[in-house]
Amino acid sequence: MNNNTSSNKVSVPEAKSAMNRFKMEVANEIGVPLSDGYNGNLTSAQNGSVGGYMVKKMIEAQERQMAGK
Repeated sequence: MNNNTSSNKVSVPEAKSAMNRFKMEVANEIGVPLSDGYNGNLTSAQNGSVGGYMVKKMIEAQERQMAGK
């Protein structure tokens, strides 16, 4: 594997922007003071709750889509 590559790259730039907006929306919904820059002041639990809730919302949306709603 090339040392200059990252497995954490988004292939579609528009998707990265949409995910960042979604992350900020979720953080706002659950009351985590996420900023657009440095977030080292947040706890692991706060950051984890944002990621976990994002996954929950994505699964719910996929289930609704699969059910034809």
